[in-house]
Amino acid sequence: MSIFVQKGAPDCSISDDELRVLVHQTIEKSGKQPKKMLLLPPDHTRLNSRAGRITEMIYEDYHDKCEIDIMPALGTHSPMNDAQLEMMFGKKIPKSVFKVHDWRNDVVTLGTASSEFLKELSGGKLDYEVKIQVNKILFEPYDLILSIGQVVPHEVVGLANYTKNIMVGVGGSDIINKSHFLGAVSNMEKIMGHADSPVRRLFNYGVDTYLADRPLVFMLTVMAKDQATGKMAMRGFFSGQGPDAFLASSDLCVKTNLELLDKPLKKVVVYLDPEEFKSTWLGNKAIYRTRMAIADNGELIILAPGLREFGEDKQNDLLIRKYGYKGTPNTLKAVAENQDLRDNLGAAAHLIHGSSEGRFRIIYCPGKDMPPGQIRSVGFECGNLDAMMKRYDPAKLKDGFNTVNGEEIFYISNPALGLWALKQNFIQ
Repeated sequence: MSIFVQKGAPDCSISDDELRVLVHQTIEKSGKQPKKMLLLPPDHTRLNSRAGRITEMIYEDYHDKCEIDIMPALGTHSPMNDAQLEMMFGKKIPKSVFKVHDWRNDVVTLGTASSEFLKELSGGKLDYEVKIQVNKILFEPYDLILSIGQVVPHEVVGLANYTKNIMVGVGGSDIINKSHFLGAVSNMEKIMGHADSPVRRLFNYGVDTYLADRPLVFMLTVMAKDQATGKMAMRGFFSGQGPDAFLASSDLCVKTNLELLDKPLKKVVVYLDPEEFKSTWLGNKAIYRTRMAIADNGELIILAPGLREFGEDKQNDLLIRKYGYKGTPNTLKAVAENQDLRDNLGAAAHLIHGSSEGRFRIIYCPGKDMPPGQIRSVGFECGNLDAMMKRYDPAKLKDGFNTVNGEEIFYISNPALGLWALKQNFIQ
């Protein structure tokens, strides 16, 4: 299907006024004059996506002529509180407009992806069927459903957003769990940074097969930190109904958000903003997004002042505490031997993604809300946050290579914004 709107380049910077025009053009080109509209933006953990601002614009400009509901695409994340809603979407939207996605209870099963299909996708490693599940709100009488979000490297699907925002963001437990495990057994290093992957094909199948008759339009952004200003810049905006807008945004994302390095990194320091990263479920992006660049016997130091839990979901939190981040062989053995982990394959996939497989050290440095003993109990080393923040001061470091007391380190101010890999290991 054709692209409605596209604007972008690696050196592009789309202003707020330009963005508003692109948003209006998208709605106009949808051919709809909606009386009732559903918006599906991400939650506050994707603060840098500008999806919150897009959502705010749509509400500002259309709420007086259209009934608008907003359901943040939480996936397995915790529901947003009022402060988080205001941080992401501003203070003008009434809280009554927001709906909460319950991935365990508020979904409908539309059909299944067959075991034969999963066997094909996984190269014979899996043969279970997958229930295609979405929140039942998608079948209320909306004239227009806008899925809003950022295309960025992702450990499960390759590049986040597009059909993932539906199948996971407002999806159900079966497809969330089983798609994540499909990604884990398909080798994360071969998936990350790619528009096509086994998991993407599963998500596309679900949307194309069971939601083709819904008035669904995708708005996709590509974001990057401007090195001159240190602020986030919108490098691209793409919208449409089919894969073309996603593929165009993916091309720009690869040019903008991937940093391919000539040599392995011996020491990496990653800062996790306490407003964005409160769990290892999210904070382990520091591991996912760097492990293709870290040297054998290297060191990853994660500065995590806001860390307070392991899983965003209570059940996932319990499973992480029980089984820990102990690598692929141990996790697969635990899946084979324990029903609770077999019933929550998304958690099993997360345990695999969050391990260095014994190849390099991971030193988590939490704040006061996470005791050191709990960090060690799940398989990480624990560092002293105050001492590490004094040595590696985020206010003084720049993204990329720095020299600190004669030592070369590689600093990342936000791991959610990109992917770091060795040129020789990244398969285009």
